[in-house]
Amino acid sequence: MSPTSYRTAPPRGATDRDTAGSTAFPPNVGKMHDIDPAIASLPKIHLHCHLEGTLQAETFVELTRRYGISTRYVPGGDVSGPTDPSEVYRFENFQEFLFTFAAVSRALARPDDYARLAREFVADALAQNVVYGELFISPSVWSYFNPNIDVHATIRSIVAELNAVHGAAFALIVDVTRNFGAESAMRTARLAADLAGEGVIGIGLGGDEARYPAPLFGEAFAFARAQGLNVVAHAGEAAGAQSVRDAVEILGAQRIGHGIRALEDPAVMDLLRDRLVPLEICPTSNFLTGAASRERPHPLRELDAAGLVIAIDADDPTLFGTSISQEYACVAQDMGMDALRRFVHQAVDISFLDGIAKQALHGHISAEPTPPLAKS
Repeated sequence: MSPTSYRTAPPRGATDRDTAGSTAFPPNVGKMHDIDPAIASLPKIHLHCHLEGTLQAETFVELTRRYGISTRYVPGGDVSGPTDPSEVYRFENFQEFLFTFAAVSRALARPDDYARLAREFVADALAQNVVYGELFISPSVWSYFNPNIDVHATIRSIVAELNAVHGAAFALIVDVTRNFGAESAMRTARLAADLAGEGVIGIGLGGDEARYPAPLFGEAFAFARAQGLNVVAHAGEAAGAQSVRDAVEILGAQRIGHGIRALEDPAVMDLLRDRLVPLEICPTSNFLTGAASRERPHPLRELDAAGLVIAIDADDPTLFGTSISQEYACVAQDMGMDALRRFVHQAVDISFLDGIAKQALHGHISAEPTPPLAKS
């Protein structure tokens, strides 16, 4: 398999559907903007954020120098890459993004690298008023690039950093990588079960959605559910509505990452609405990966109008040149603060926190005074 295809492949035909009336985001997606005080003061929830995709560019450059590797990766060869932090996360197309993500994963070689990653993530999250997060990690990818890494020790080092924070709480979802096959998926599910209660709360499914469909992983996800793990899945990003249906009906997914191509089949939209299966929507990511056409508005408003439960997030924020604050700001600018607050409350509802913790978070969000959103 290609080590760069564990994220997703660009969708086919996803740009042909009319999305009139959907959410319009700024054309310069992937560019950071000043954050309005109304957004800055709002408590934020991470439900779809890959920890590896939060690596600061300066840290990435430092790690590549330490290990004598390039900031660029291509399968089967060496290629020189930029060393200016402002340049290392530039990519022209989706394939180049995959290579960039691979280079990041290769540079994180030891448990203390991941501890630093988590520590820097926490500092950034607190600065953005993030109060809770369920973060994806991809240990099968770690082992692919660094076969000798101690995965259990690495996860425990991450959890130690996440637990050291005051004012926010975080948990981990261990991602199964589709491209590594069913046996690897079962190993990942067993790993998650081993670490349940130590900061790991569930498993997810990522990777090449089109070539490795959900039915291949039914056994691993059945095992995870039997062990009491929560279950989520990327679907409807790089493959069509059937992929979303399979994630729900075969894997038992409690949340769907992205899921925007559910719009291609009204029956799947009904399934999501009737079973209250939520979507984790990451607008900038959707534009930059091609899951949503940059020539048309993002379908967020359309999904919301259909009655689906939605949370907003940033996916791989540093690689996409965005942040959860930036994603919230785009939603608020187009749909208003009331809609954004509703999405944040929905994120609390669909999190895997217990009822008491959810009630406390709802109270915190509702009590936070929010200044008026500035006029653009």
